[in-house]
Amino acid sequence: MKKVFRFVLNTIPRPILIRLSYVIRPVLAFALKGKKYTDPIDGKSFKKFLPYGYGTQRNNVLSPSTLSLERHRLLWLYLKNETDFFTAPKKVLHFAPEQAFYKIFRNQKNLDYTTTDLLSPLADVKADICNLPFEDNSYDIILCNHVLEHIPNDTKAMQELFRVLKPGGMGIFQIPQDLKRATTFEDNSITDQKERARIFGQYDHVRVYGRDYFDKLRSIGFTVIEEDYTQKIGPELVEKYCLAAGEIIPVCYK
Repeated sequence: MKKVFRFVLNTIPRPILIRLSYVIRPVLAFALKGKKYTDPIDGKSFKKFLPYGYGTQRNNVLSPSTLSLERHRLLWLYLKNETDFFTAPKKVLHFAPEQAFYKIFRNQKNLDYTTTDLLSPLADVKADICNLPFEDNSYDIILCNHVLEHIPNDTKAMQELFRVLKPGGMGIFQIPQDLKRATTFEDNSITDQKERARIFGQYDHVRVYGRDYFDKLRSIGFTVIEEDYTQKIGPELVEKYCLAAGEIIPVCYK
């Protein structure tokens, strides 16, 4: 069964996977129903979560109901508990919208919500992150998570994020990050897809970000808070919600 899940989740093209998930999710949620772990996004509890990962599988990380991963649940908790995202009027730009969030954010009456991406079928506006078709100082909140590691010119992308964010606005730009590394690693001479997946985590990632990621954002002009939210909520909730202890949320202000 695990091999079937891994095949479905890791090899089927994303547009097809999105459509299939509407059928798969209720079946998974029913089969794994329990009390040990909870997805805070929808409040449903399970005896276990599913494995997920490219190459090396992470166990107990994929929610059977929302298909959220650790980073999605961590972001949800931060937005819900520490911000007015769900209550105050906000103009929001969401890059590569995650399926776990898409319908919920779309239905929030307080949000003027726009999605954008080059390829996602969930995108309202098809756009290149390095050349955005939006006015300066347009958005109160920008969500751009697990995108920048795919972008060769991430400096230009960060500059565009800064440009379209309103003064005083907030951006959250999560990335896969190796906090053991002081500096970000790139090597365009590695062209074999399997080797790129081994080194960078996925074949289509162009770098492994280190701790210097936060300073790069600061060099663009952002004020950056390195939010270790798992430390704030404590180990019991980290386990209950199947989070990655020590994951940092880059909360960026203009």
